[in-house]
Amino acid sequence: MTQNRRTIRAFLTKESQIYRRAARPRPRPLERAQSDWSFSLRKFSTSVFSRNALVLALACAGAPAAFAAGDVYDGQAEWAQRYDADPRLTVSRSTTPILSVQTVAATEAAIQQLQEIVARGGWPMVPAGQQLRLGSNGPAVSALRRRLIVSGDIGAEAGTSPVFDSYVESAVRRFQARHGVNATGVVSTQTFAALNVPAELRLRQLETNLVRLRSFSRDLGNRYVTANIPAASVETVENGYVVTHHTAGVGKIDRQSPVMQTKAIQVNFNPFWTVPASVIRKDLIPKMQADPNYLADNHIRVYNKEGVELSPQQINWNSLEALNYKFRQDTGGDFNSLGVVRIDIANPYGVYMHDTPAKGIFGDDFRFVSSGCIRLQNVRDYVAWLLKETPGWDRDHIDEAIRSGERIDVKISPAVPVYWVYVTAWATPDGVMQFREDIYQRDGLGLTTALPQSAPAATPVAQRQAARSQTLPVFGEDQN
Repeated sequence: MTQNRRTIRAFLTKESQIYRRAARPRPRPLERAQSDWSFSLRKFSTSVFSRNALVLALACAGAPAAFAAGDVYDGQAEWAQRYDADPRLTVSRSTTPILSVQTVAATEAAIQQLQEIVARGGWPMVPAGQQLRLGSNGPAVSALRRRLIVSGDIGAEAGTSPVFDSYVESAVRRFQARHGVNATGVVSTQTFAALNVPAELRLRQLETNLVRLRSFSRDLGNRYVTANIPAASVETVENGYVVTHHTAGVGKIDRQSPVMQTKAIQVNFNPFWTVPASVIRKDLIPKMQADPNYLADNHIRVYNKEGVELSPQQINWNSLEALNYKFRQDTGGDFNSLGVVRIDIANPYGVYMHDTPAKGIFGDDFRFVSSGCIRLQNVRDYVAWLLKETPGWDRDHIDEAIRSGERIDVKISPAVPVYWVYVTAWATPDGVMQFREDIYQRDGLGLTTALPQSAPAATPVAQRQAARSQTLPVFGEDQN
């Protein structure tokens, strides 16, 4: 037993470094009842990795099973409760369609809740400065705790300790997930900006979007697709439930994806990509001026009106002469801007939905990168769902068509309704409020410029977009 006590005590000494300013509890004899095992460790909240290692150490040391299976927090081991696994600290992917009467009802309830928060004075600002992360210690962390308590991202029992522990980290991840920010658990510029949007503005944002949601509360069909532009996400809906979720890339500020109601009518496997005139003018000409090999490197061919292929050197790239020619990119999922699949949707804007070779964008929280079309993650799952009722096109045939490398067009029968919408705030039936950046400034609230002085300025959209253009292929869309 003495050796067991030494093993545990040595482990906890190492794990307590982030709490070196906190009082160390006096160790108690391990011979006491099992309840005494749940006394001594509450000051030592650990990371997920450390907790797993602690459980292993305790098990090896012969600790009671109930002790080894638990968690550590604030002076007493509460092994029956995993604070970072608390349902309040997670945001589950909802199966409720964003366009539904359930979402309308949940948003109405969220508005009432926010009205009460505003009536009580809203939530406090979090002083901006250095990043806050696991192990941070200071008044800013206390302010962060108070902010997260008011918005319901962390329980009031968390208190206002100045220590950023794993409980706070999980609450930050939850907040980030609700605001469309990568859930890193680290409070940096973008998270500071979202934290410091006043409750009054969030209330007005919900009220503005409730009007939009109500306009779609009618019957939208048994099977349909919703693309929410500010969230850069797509969902397929069947029998009132979301079947698949897809992260998406949508239109830039100066090439916005349109709000519309349409239908998906055809799938093109292994498509060619014909470069639209707008992309020739805005992107292709400048690229060729900078790099004469750009067309060859990107497998793009040039044709005159008679269909005769020309050499790029025959064109004067210091003029608009290129607009007189047709530019077509070869098929190939590794380089073609449309990837291996294009989904044709009837519309007057010349936009569509498609795969992309630049799949790295789906890991970003800023995905406003296209010329109006929508790029889809896990596009094969999306296409399989679209063609579910089209005879002869199960997943095996879809994969076979893609592997063939040949251009194959398949009519979707019956055509599937598609809704491109602009919703920046809503709530789900489990009470979770969701907010997204008003990227096209259609809410009329000026959220990107109305942040308090104490908050760091939100990264300007234009700067973020410019940064993306330096790392992504220019081609990917798509608007004529």
